[in-house]
Amino acid sequence: MSESPRKEPVDKARRVTRRRSERRATSLLSHGEPMVWLTGGALAIASLMILGLLALVLWHGLPTFWPGPLVQVQTHAGRTLAGEVSVTERFAPEPSVVEALPEGVRAAARSELERGEGRTRRRMLRTGNYELSGSHFNWVSDLEIASESEPEWLVLVERLSWGRFYGTPRAITIDGARTEGEPGVLWARFEEHHDEVRARWERRRELEVVEIGEVNHRMEAARLRVRAAELASGVDSDEARAARGESQRVATAAEEDFRSLQAQIATLREQNARYTLELETADGARATLALEEVVRAFAPNRLGTAARLGVYVDRTLEFLVDEPREANSEGGVFPAIFGTVLMTLIMAVLVVPFGVLAALYLREYARPGPIVSAVRIAINNLAGVPSIVFGVFGLGFFCYIVGVQVDELLFAAKLPTPTYGKGGLVWASLTLALLTLPVVIVPTEEALSSVPSSMREGSYACGATKWQTIWRIVLPRAMPGIMTGMILALARGAGEVAPLMLVGAVKLAPELPLDATAPFLHAERSFMHLGFHIYDLGFQSQNSEAAKPMVYTTTLLLIALVVTLNLLAIWIRARLRRRFQGNQL
Repeated sequence: MSESPRKEPVDKARRVTRRRSERRATSLLSHGEPMVWLTGGALAIASLMILGLLALVLWHGLPTFWPGPLVQVQTHAGRTLAGEVSVTERFAPEPSVVEALPEGVRAAARSELERGEGRTRRRMLRTGNYELSGSHFNWVSDLEIASESEPEWLVLVERLSWGRFYGTPRAITIDGARTEGEPGVLWARFEEHHDEVRARWERRRELEVVEIGEVNHRMEAARLRVRAAELASGVDSDEARAARGESQRVATAAEEDFRSLQAQIATLREQNARYTLELETADGARATLALEEVVRAFAPNRLGTAARLGVYVDRTLEFLVDEPREANSEGGVFPAIFGTVLMTLIMAVLVVPFGVLAALYLREYARPGPIVSAVRIAINNLAGVPSIVFGVFGLGFFCYIVGVQVDELLFAAKLPTPTYGKGGLVWASLTLALLTLPVVIVPTEEALSSVPSSMREGSYACGATKWQTIWRIVLPRAMPGIMTGMILALARGAGEVAPLMLVGAVKLAPELPLDATAPFLHAERSFMHLGFHIYDLGFQSQNSEAAKPMVYTTTLLLIALVVTLNLLAIWIRARLRRRFQGNQL
């Protein structure tokens, strides 16, 4: 009896040790431990890839509009270059580069290459002055540089055409009077008169684009009325003759308005022609720039941090609210922002009702069978079709079949010029709606199936019909899932480019598809899109190096736009979810 209490702790310890050894002997695979680590590692790698992509875009996109210093270099060969440093890298020069150096610096160059293990630094300078040099950029290595400086009055000029210009002010013409002097004095006079010159240019631009456009619109509308009367009643009918008389009166009045506007434009152009700025380039050449062509000009080497920040903000605002220029490599992207948002919203309005109705039929009304199974398989396969195929379908069906029929029925007076028989906003939206339709149907069907059957049965027990049950019980509680499908559709549709290249997106669209003229929403117009804008900058720009910073900046803007639309949809979904969960409680 006295040994029993002592044996019990020993037996218990043995049992614990046995269980631990059995647990250690069991394979980790049976507990799922390797799969936990594998899935967690895959998630970590995917997250790192996404963060790395965002970091790359931010690293190259955010500094795009920051004004860096201007450098002027004198090479051993006697060339003088001035501009901004765009790219810095290390490279291994060919032996011929070293042999081409003057004999006095050849030994120093070889020594530098030995210290750098055969590599040295080179920089790509954005030298601009394209009309004089024929190039926007020039590479220069440290081996070639005899001297380098940052001149105080080396000025950067951003122009409406021909790209940037770099030079030192030497003379200025104000109201026809030419003055030479110190760069500081000339620059003060430039800043004094530049704003008024630009104001006259903007007024001239308004006359040329808006007011002359209205005159042309009146004349075109009168011509179309004549054509419509001739088609409807015949060329020699009273209606056609009356329409021709009205068209002649409109044309006479329009001609008077046109002459008046042309006189105002000529006056403004003559006034601005009396204001010019003469700059001397780094190699001694001189060029005269019209002040009205100068969008922005400043001396970067004289700017402090606050002034540089002001230039950065000014360039950013221009990027967001202005039209592009210089083959889309300069200026703003507002038409592309506007077109992207408008097209995405119209696509969402089109795809969500059709997707929800299709999911409702498949889930609530269709009887299981081979036809329904085939439809489900087709929907799943549709999600894997390349997007360019949707673009070809949209071009062939919407533009060349539906659009041509619409033109023949409603816009016969405009033929053979197509109105809807070409790419436009409505066809692009419909094409992307088809593209994203499976993305809406699948989550909606899952959301409908997640509504408890007890809620349906309770509704039927209260005497509600099937449609009343769906409308008042099922759909409201499935709304968060439907919003999930819409969020996925927004993310997919906003980033697509290939279909838009065929059905409506263009390089430059001077007229927005939504404006203040009736019918306000011009669904037949072509539009600009941020995704197509990125493609155009990266692959079709006349100077890829000049456009590269804008590629990263536009990419950053597109990501921010898609994230904003998604966050808005997620916020709406969260509110709906809280509302109906509260009702269930």
